[in-house]
Amino acid sequence: MTPPPSAGPEGCLVTAIRLPVRIVVLVLVVPVRLIWDALVVSGRFLHRYLLRPLGRALFVVPWVWAYRNLLTPLGHGLRWCWHTLAVLPARWLYAHVLTPVGHLLALVTKAIGDVLGRLVLAVFVWPWVGLWRYVVVPVGRALAWLGRVLLVAPALWLYHRLLTPLGHGIAWAVRALGTGLAFLWRWLVVVPAVFLWRWLVVAPAVFVWRWLVVAPAVFVWRWLVVAPAVFLWRWVLVPVGRVLAVIGREVGAALGHAWRIAGYVSRAVGRFLGQLLRWVFVEPVRWTYRHVMTPVGHLVRDGLWRPVARTVRAALTVARDSARQVRADLRRALFGAPRPEPEPLAPATAHGEPGAAGARTLGSSTTAYTKLTKD
Repeated sequence: MTPPPSAGPEGCLVTAIRLPVRIVVLVLVVPVRLIWDALVVSGRFLHRYLLRPLGRALFVVPWVWAYRNLLTPLGHGLRWCWHTLAVLPARWLYAHVLTPVGHLLALVTKAIGDVLGRLVLAVFVWPWVGLWRYVVVPVGRALAWLGRVLLVAPALWLYHRLLTPLGHGIAWAVRALGTGLAFLWRWLVVVPAVFLWRWLVVAPAVFVWRWLVVAPAVFVWRWLVVAPAVFLWRWVLVPVGRVLAVIGREVGAALGHAWRIAGYVSRAVGRFLGQLLRWVFVEPVRWTYRHVMTPVGHLVRDGLWRPVARTVRAALTVARDSARQVRADLRRALFGAPRPEPEPLAPATAHGEPGAAGARTLGSSTTAYTKLTKD
């Protein structure tokens, strides 16, 4: 990855800093990159050829074997036991015992509930309903009519004719009195107090605060704090920061260049070591495997292994046939010969007569008798 081009022309300071920084960083980074690449290659080799097979042999293979040969049969057995010993009896009990008993209990409970409901209605509900409908309701309506005629109508007349005009008069008098008192309070108390507060208290206090406290404080803050800070920032910190930024940028660019150059060096060293390892170890082993072990293996396979395998396979076939024959003879001696299967009858025609193969024909000399004698 190439660094991005600079935005503007570079000065003499940048050119003077760049070359020594890159030389120093390259000298420091090349050994680190070589060690890093060696560790990466070693880690990949260990992961591929040692850690992964070892982890598979120690964890994956035993768990897979245990799952297939122990847990799966055990799970099937537990499922069969649960289904046979728990589910099927529970299903039979629910279908043939609990369901009929539940239906019977539901019918009995419904009948008892109907009887008790009718009894409660006849003993408790209907008498109270009749008492409420024919006694309490008429008496209540009569009392309500009497109360409306004797109490509510006089009270409404008294409220509308006497209390309402009296209340309106009292409210008007109280409103007029409140308006007068509010007018007097505003112009005799509030307005003079606001005038005195604004022009005798607030105005002098503001003048004193602004010109005797704030102005000197602003003058002192500006010339004793702000001006020195601006001078320090503009003429000291900004130039130093620019120099440090140039140095940091050049150090970062030098690290990138040095890391890429160290990568090229590391790749060349790795290729050289790989080629050397190939010519010292891999090629001799490959030549030995191809020109020595492969012919010897073919000779052993064609001259020894295949004849032995063929002989063993023939011996196993003979032993298997002999065992099968011995089992058949033993079964025949213990249980007798199996019954011959009856021959299938000829299919009947549409009128229920035997087919053409079992009936007598006029066009040929074959009859049922000659067929039986021939068989």
